[in-house]
Amino acid sequence: MAERLRNSAWQYVAGIVPVEDLPMLAAHALVDGDDSPALRELAGLSRRDDTDVIRELYRRALSELGIPVPDEETAGRRALLDRARALVRGELTAVEVACGLYAAAADTPEETHFLETAAWYSEWLDPAQLPGWERELRAAGLSLVTSAGRP
Repeated sequence: MAERLRNSAWQYVAGIVPVEDLPMLAAHALVDGDDSPALRELAGLSRRDDTDVIRELYRRALSELGIPVPDEETAGRRALLDRARALVRGELTAVEVACGLYAAAADTPEETHFLETAAWYSEWLDPAQLPGWERELRAAGLSLVTSAGRP
């Protein structure tokens, strides 16, 4: 249990999960078997409710369930690894990865190489260069995923 909420914590900090989506996420977490007073209250809200109230209830629910909220760097590094895994698994294209790394952070050489390679992408990249860049990004993604210890 709590896997959905654990993942949402870093996704929320990295800006991947919008505040407005948190009430529905809470409802799904209740269906998953997670339960706390703040989680129940959050699940009863609408995406149109006050975002400050939503944020407060979300953080309280995580606290009640013992789920830590990561700092921005940790969340950004997790986002980077998540994008690399999705690329390696074929769930995202190289362009989707490059366009979605707005909240990523890098610390290790593998993270840095993946992030730098993704940053080479531009709408103005010569179409003849695109296949080579995609291969390089996939290789960097595989290196990052391998270094993290699980695909």
